[in-house]
Order: sequence, then structure tokens, then C-alpha cells
Amino acid sequence: MSEKWKRIAKDGYDLIVNNGGPTLGVRSGAPLVIDDGFAFKDLNGNGKLDPYEDWRLPVEQRIADLAGRMSVEEIAGLMLYSAHQAICRVNPLAMYTGQDGVDTRENVWDLTAAQKKFLKDDNLRHVLVAMIEDAPTAARWNNNVQAYVEAIGLGIPVNTSSDPRHTPAATAEFNMGSGGENSVWPDTLGLAASFDPELVRRFGEIASKEYRALGIATALSPQIDLASEPRWWRFSGTFGEGVKLAADLARAYCDGFQTSTGDRALLPAAGAPGWGYDSVNAMIKHWPGGGSGEGGRDAHFGYGKYAVYPGGAMEDHLKPFTEGAFKLAGATGSASAVMPYYTISWNYDAKDGENVGNSYNRYIITDLLREKYGFDGVVCTDWMITADAKDQASMFSGKCWGVEDLSVEERHYRILMAGVDQFGGNNDAGPVLAAWRMGLKKHGEDVMRERFRQSARRLLRNIFRVGLFENPYLDPEETKKTAACPEFMSAGYEAQLKSVVLLKNDGVLPLKGRPRVYIPKRHTNAGTNFLGMPIPERDSIPLDPKLAGEYFEAADSPAGADCAFCFIQSPQGAGYTREDGYVPVSLQYRPYTAKHAREQSIAGPENRSYRDKTGRVNNETDLDMILETKKVMGGKPVIVFARTSNPFVPAEFEAAASAILLDFSVEPKALLDMVSGRAEPSGLLPFQMPRDMETVELQLEDVPRDMIPYTDSAGNTWDFAFGLNWSGVINDSRVKTYK
Repeated sequence: MSEKWKRIAKDGYDLIVNNGGPTLGVRSGAPLVIDDGFAFKDLNGNGKLDPYEDWRLPVEQRIADLAGRMSVEEIAGLMLYSAHQAICRVNPLAMYTGQDGVDTRENVWDLTAAQKKFLKDDNLRHVLVAMIEDAPTAARWNNNVQAYVEAIGLGIPVNTSSDPRHTPAATAEFNMGSGGENSVWPDTLGLAASFDPELVRRFGEIASKEYRALGIATALSPQIDLASEPRWWRFSGTFGEGVKLAADLARAYCDGFQTSTGDRALLPAAGAPGWGYDSVNAMIKHWPGGGSGEGGRDAHFGYGKYAVYPGGAMEDHLKPFTEGAFKLAGATGSASAVMPYYTISWNYDAKDGENVGNSYNRYIITDLLREKYGFDGVVCTDWMITADAKDQASMFSGKCWGVEDLSVEERHYRILMAGVDQFGGNNDAGPVLAAWRMGLKKHGEDVMRERFRQSARRLLRNIFRVGLFENPYLDPEETKKTAACPEFMSAGYEAQLKSVVLLKNDGVLPLKGRPRVYIPKRHTNAGTNFLGMPIPERDSIPLDPKLAGEYFEAADSPAGADCAFCFIQSPQGAGYTREDGYVPVSLQYRPYTAKHAREQSIAGPENRSYRDKTGRVNNETDLDMILETKKVMGGKPVIVFARTSNPFVPAEFEAAASAILLDFSVEPKALLDMVSGRAEPSGLLPFQMPRDMETVELQLEDVPRDMIPYTDSAGNTWDFAFGLNWSGVINDSRVKTYK
């Protein structure tokens, strides 16, 4: 019989081209199995073709075969999801990311000793990559890691994942990969401000191609929590507080990320329509919605561990999942994975009445997600939830909310039996194997072996359907051509323009000609970043003079200027300090005393009320800058650009501004194109802007759009779906559909 394949040697791997079948990627010189003239990988090295190696068979048949071959130790490794990895030489987060303290690598794309250990000794196959040196380095590291695991055991490929990485800069632990090596888009809240599901679907389509070019096959996104609590730290990662809008955009995002078409789709025989080599598994988060943290505090920290539902609006928080990400328009049907949040959803458990972190709660995972809503994809915990909680104000502390009295091993068992498949941020298989032994004593081997294989099948499905078993290898030159290519960069920039919201315009925009513009320096007080690292006091120039010179003339002083630009950020506060304990999360710049806060907090054994206490933000100086600039400009226009992560109280400066634009993490060029008239604003508010802090205090954490919105000096109310263009208030089909 004539052979229907040929081998092509590449740098560090080989391509096996099957005539009439898929092109396989194997480590250099790897043995093959030939059947009916076609070539197949011999992943377990037994010299024969096993069903899981046979690309002619349906994916589900291959999954069942492989899951049945796996030892308990191999399945335990499959259940692990690594701590953040940094594929770069200079790594300021070495301890956090698990990289070795002493770097012994010859090349930045080589595996570290720690990585080799968790891949070989712990059988780990899911790796979270945060920072990378550059795109070709990511491709080379991917090839090294895939060649390493191909030669181990059953040859199961690594499924690499990433948090969001398409905004201009990393601002938090959950998007530290942002800032380069891919096209640049607004943050998730900015995508929501477009009110355009097709734009979001296109983002997913492009982002997935760039992810796969970097070796990434799972996205730890989208974050589809309904943002009903305006003070929440993670508000900017959401699609806002519109229930229908969030559901529609969640659906579009997942469709874009997961769908492969044409010759990039798997062969029809695979029985996995819509999946293929451009597909990226979407891990939606955070079930059952993390956007109702009590007092706006966040569950990364012990002081924010509770989500509350004083308005009884739990169903609204489920709809982005149940009406959006679980009901895709495309062939993949549903998001492939779910991440619960850290929170204890207070009094949510309608069956057992347990108040424990969501991943520990069997009612939330099995009764609700699995049985009521029929989700049979992967459920993965958020990171570090099985570690001991040693410091409620530290990002690095464990987050085992509600089960602090259990051992690490007991927490793994509790999570496993709640219906969760995977442990985020765990490189060590030991606690999972300890959970197995606990289960043997309580349920017997048959029950526990089926429970492990159930998770194995789900986890393997997300590796098979994206084509990693066929070809996980990358050509670094092709990666370089794909990541941040001109077509993708252009699409991202257009999305940035569509995300900008014009809230106020006293007739000064668009600017005419080449005005002389005064830009005051932005002063930032000393503080700490999201990792608790100190940030020194500094003065910064908010706009690159070279870029500014393309649009206008620089004025050294207010006296010689036609107008002024003030660049600010929305108020930045936490809700807890080591000195004062619980304090209000403020959405205004000046110190705020909580006269209208609850006298008794809702959740937990202790009263965490902050009534009559004062909250301060780190950037009160932004307000000082606006008011001082207004004063020295002597009546000439002051244009405010607000980088917006949360709703805020505009009453403190609205009257001093001639124009106000909201910036959802866009490049400065997009803002200058807007004010110069090269583009016209079209963004809409995906949330309400509150009248004052009293309305913020009186709104209910779980109820969306329940604040009294701010009304400006022109009589416009800054409510959900409000925005201006050059003609005035926008009232198009998007407003009619979603408001």
C-alpha cells in the first residue's frame, strides 16, 4: 500500500502531512504508527495505534479511550492548573509565578526546573502563562514544553491559558499579560460601551487567532459577572450592569473565541462542529456572579469575602451565563469552562444552607450549574482557594473562605465532591491524591474512579477539540506575522474609538485647526499597587509630546493656551485599611464619610459596618488638578479625559469642565483623534453615573441600575446607555434595544 504522508523537519519538531487527513506536529524524530497508508502519533510509545491516537475516530471515542487508560496519578495531574508563569528573563514576580529564584536557563524559552518538575513529577498539563518576552519567545517556549510532555507517559499535550492580554497596559493580577505582542483593544467595559455584539464577536475571532499563535488554547475569560455593585474593584473587567447587554456580549465573545471555520476546523469525522485550530476554550467567570460584593469589597481579600443579595436579584446575575454564554449562536454551543468566584454567596444555598466559598458549595456547582442548567464542561476554581488564609488584607494569602478550619487536603476533597474538576494555582498533585484517598474510605474505589474519570473526560475534551493532540507546535516566524499584525491592530483601534463615551460638550469639541493646548502634569501620591508593592510619589506627563505635536501646539502656560487637557483616573479606593479596618469604598475624590451606610452588615458572624467612618482615595490630586486648571485658565475650555474603571461621582468637577470623555483603557491617540474631529464619539454608558455617594450607599449590591443618576449642568442625565456625539444625545437602535 502506498504511503499517504510525508515528514517535514522543522526547527525542534516535525510536521507530518497526511494526504486527505490532518497535518500532525511531533517532536523531532518521534516514531509514528502507520495504518492504511496514513501516519499517526505513537504518543504512549507502544508501537501500535490506540483509539485515542486515531484522528479518524470521533473525539468522544478518543476521550473515552484515553480517560480509561489514565492512572489516578495522571488524572490528578490533569486536575491541576499552574500558578502564573513568566516566559521572560526579567521577572519581578518570580515568587508569585513559580519561576525559580536562580535562573539557570540558557535561553529564555527554555523550561525552568520548576516547570519540568510539575510537568513530569505532578503530571500537570494546564499552564497559566502571564508575562512573555515577545511572541517568537512564546512560540519557542510552547514548542519546548510540548516536546517535553510528548515524551512522557501517554503524551498528553499541555493546554496553555492566559488571562486577558489585549488592553494597552497591565493594571491588575488578572490581566498582567497585557501591553504587547497582540492587537490592542479597550478593556471589557470599553467593549461593552460599544453596545455592539458584532464588534465583540470580531474581537474574540481576532484574539483567538493571536492566542493560538502564542500557543494559548484556553482563555480565562470573559468575565461576565453582572456589575450591579458600582464600587467593585473588578467592575472594569465586566460588560457592565445591563442584563441583556451582558448576556448578548457574553454570547458574542465566546462565539468569537471558540469557533473555527474552513480548513482550520476539525475534520467532520471528529464530531466536534465549530471546533478546531483557531478555537480557544472560553472559561467564563465567575459563577454564579461575583458582582454583588458587600459594600463593594472584593473577595481576593478576606475583608471582601461575601457576596450579598439584599434585593433578591440572583436570577439577574445568572442570565449572562444561562441566556448568554450557555446559549451560543455558533456551532460550539456553549462556553467550554466555568470558573466560580472566591465569594461566599451569602444565604444563596437553597438546599443545605451552607455559607462557603462558591467552589466548595455543592448546591451552587452540582445542583444549580450541573443539574438545573445542564453544564457538563470543565469547572475550575479560582486561584489559591485551597491555601491557608493567613492575612485578610494580602493578595498573596490563601482564599479558603468558609472552610478555614479544614486542612489543605480536606479542601481539595470538598471541592472535588462539590462537582469541580480543576484546582487553579495548584502545581502539586499531592493534595489531590490525598482527596482521592479520603474518597476511597467514604465511597469506595468504583465511585471515586468514576468521579476522577468524569473530570478527566471533561478536561481532555478541551484539549482534543482545539486540535492539540494533532499539532500543538508553532512556527515562530508565523507567530511573529500573526500576533499584532496590521489588520488586527486596525480592528482593535477602531474598537477603541467606538468605546469612548462623550458625556459633556459645551460646544468646544471637535477642536478646530491646531489649537494651543496646556496639559498640566499629573501628580500621584505615594501608595501601593494591586500586589501590595510600594509606589513612590511622582509627577508624570500624561501625553507624549511627540504624539501631541501631531494634533496641536503645546502651550507652556495657561496664559498662552487656547484650552487645557486634564487626564485623570476614576477614584481609586479599597474599603479596608490595616489602621482603620473597614472603611467605605468611595467613588468620589474628596474624603467621604458614610452617614448613610448600614448600621449592621448583612453577611458573616461579625459586624463589618463602616457607618460614620471616612474613606479616602489614592488620587484626590486628580480633582485638585482639574479645579486648579479651571482657575488658571481664566474661562478658557478645560477638557477632561477620565480613564474609567468604575462609575464615579462627577458632581465634584463637572461644572469646571467644558467637555468630559470616558476612556476605557484606550491609547492616547484614540482620544486625540476624537477631540480633533478625526473620529466621532459613539460610545454609551454601560452603567449609571451616580448623583452622589448617598445614592451609592442606598443602592442594593445585587440590583442593577438602581441608583439616582447624575444630571449635569446642561440637563442631561448620565444614566445607562447615555452618550453624546457631535449632534447631541445619541438615541439610535442600540439605545432602543438595551435601555
